[in-house]
Amino acid sequence: MQKMNLERHSSANLVGSDPRAATCRGKLQSRRCKLNQEINKELRLRAGAENLYKVTTNRKLRDTVALELSFVNSNLQLLKEKLAEMNSSVEIYQNESHDGVIPMIPLGLKETKEINFMEPFSDFILEHYSEESSIYMDAIADITDTRQACKTPSRDLLGVALLFRYYNLLYYVERRFFPPDRKLGVYFEWYDSLTGVPSCQRTIAFEKACILFNLGAIYTQIGARHDRSTDRGLDSAVDSFLRAAGIFRHIYDTFTNAPSMDLKPHVLDVLVSLMLSQARECLFEKLKLQSESSGLTGSSLVIISAGPQSTELAQLFRDLGGEAAQLSLEYNEMHKNIQVNDTHTYLPECWAGLVPLKAELYRALAHHYEARSIDVKVASKIGPVTSLKDSFVGNSREALCVTQCSGESNEDSASFIAIKHTHLREALASYEEAQRLQRMCRFLKNKTSLTQAIKEANYQAQEEYENFRIRASANKVDESYDLVERVVEASSKFTLTLTGPDFTSYKVEDPFKRLGPIAIFSARRHWTAPRCVRLQKGSAICHDFSACPCDTVTTRVAHEKDCRQYKEEIENFGFQVSGDSPVIIAHVEINSLADLGGIKEGDFVVEIEGMDVKWFSHQQVVHLIQSCGSVLELKVITPMDRNYLKPLSSKGSISTLSAASSSGFSSDSSSPTNTTTKPEPLMKTSTKGRFVGSVSSGFWNPFRRTPSIAKIF
Repeated sequence: MQKMNLERHSSANLVGSDPRAATCRGKLQSRRCKLNQEINKELRLRAGAENLYKVTTNRKLRDTVALELSFVNSNLQLLKEKLAEMNSSVEIYQNESHDGVIPMIPLGLKETKEINFMEPFSDFILEHYSEESSIYMDAIADITDTRQACKTPSRDLLGVALLFRYYNLLYYVERRFFPPDRKLGVYFEWYDSLTGVPSCQRTIAFEKACILFNLGAIYTQIGARHDRSTDRGLDSAVDSFLRAAGIFRHIYDTFTNAPSMDLKPHVLDVLVSLMLSQARECLFEKLKLQSESSGLTGSSLVIISAGPQSTELAQLFRDLGGEAAQLSLEYNEMHKNIQVNDTHTYLPECWAGLVPLKAELYRALAHHYEARSIDVKVASKIGPVTSLKDSFVGNSREALCVTQCSGESNEDSASFIAIKHTHLREALASYEEAQRLQRMCRFLKNKTSLTQAIKEANYQAQEEYENFRIRASANKVDESYDLVERVVEASSKFTLTLTGPDFTSYKVEDPFKRLGPIAIFSARRHWTAPRCVRLQKGSAICHDFSACPCDTVTTRVAHEKDCRQYKEEIENFGFQVSGDSPVIIAHVEINSLADLGGIKEGDFVVEIEGMDVKWFSHQQVVHLIQSCGSVLELKVITPMDRNYLKPLSSKGSISTLSAASSSGFSSDSSSPTNTTTKPEPLMKTSTKGRFVGSVSSGFWNPFRRTPSIAKIF
């Protein structure tokens, strides 16, 4: 069962989802796609008409083109207004039980055109890696299908995993197929999420930035969908908004010179601030929910005594007021930032109107909670009472009586009442301003959930203010004590930290691993075409010691030793290897079989006896060569980047590779200091009869060396 679930999960990651036909959000995204295509069509028409207007000299034709341009610009304006209205449909992304809850702002996904990687990648594999591209058709098709699925990710963790998977695959795609010195024939075209204007680039960085933007947009949609009537839902919403803010900050810090408006630094800065403010908004709602569930706040609260409970209640109201003031401050700063850098011209009108509205709304809540904290400050001086059924938070009459009973002066009690009166009036004024802003924005006035939330808060403040005036007039409190202005200090007990994208949690394997280690076999490196070399050892010359003219035993023993050494020299291929994945030719003896076959120091061994050895370790390659016997067929490549050969210039030392050793051509053991040492010089023999063997190569070798130009690279 677990295996079946894993298979389903893997299949879901590959295929993705198609929510366009099933959900309201999907239908909205489908409409966005069609609008983007229409905007692209009108932009092309406008570009063609403008070019024709510039080059034509016919006056009648210029008038006709000017008329067409006016029609095209009018159509473009209408299409952009439709797109702005679509981006203003924030209620579609909210939770089903969002009545009476202030809506959050989610982002729509960027749309893109389909791309077929098969032809350009196949050609590059054949040209750059000199390998048969048909071997990698499945890997290329998998990347193409994954990108197609990323156009419609589901609004859950599966959709997040799908986007992360494709982003991590792009790392291997960039390293394998996108050289820095030239452009591949692949065009990435994405539509702006805010304006619908298409942007096209041939860099993989633009593709990565757009995928990350959609990942952040998915997190905003997930955060807006959570049920904010429970602690668990609020915690999940905070996490989603912080992750979205971290992704937008990562785009801001990593990618520059983006052609799309939604990827510009000033827009990303606004998006980061917006996500952080919405996360803090969820924390404020969580604090409010906890206070309501504990029974500390409410209109029927009965204060038993001037004990810890009243102190806790006063502190709770101050915390809520400080959090609301902090939210008002952040939204005000965001609104100023939007107006200063002209971001409001690109953002949807709904967003630009909701930001100042929330600033006024939370300013009203800050004054409202501050007024309640003043009630508790005064009421905490009450002695033990039996019942206060008629008391409520905001009862200034009892506050006045208590202060008089406790011996305080009338001036002090009137001062408390005046401060409370000022806060309530400020709250009512801010509520009225929030309602005015909602009526002024054509995209906000029809948001029923927002209207209901503002009305409920305003009704509570008005009811409390009316009760306050009744008690104040009954006790003949002069309103001359009213203050001109009262400010609630912004404070927060929460510290928000951006959650950056965790790419390591969604690891993927290199689909083109067979090409070799990516540090060597990448689009950034260049090497010669693979050369097939066949080395064959000759047989040793038999010597008849009885016919040897040597008379003394000492001379005979020396001659026998020289013959054994001569036999070992004949049976050597004449090269040494070192390193792992891939193994490198560390040393080639001059005029040896390897030298005559065209093998050079610094060559990479990529194939032995028809077996791909690019991922083989040093021991595996040595064992494979030793098992070949007298005939060795191998395929090598010579790197064109001279940096590969620099470590070989030092005497017998290869610092960037692992321990070197002679390959089966010689039985010498590896150096204990992980260095490659040259073998002891063999006895001098004539060049004419030195090797009895054959050397063959697949083609003429331009790298073949002669003793006169031999050197260590």
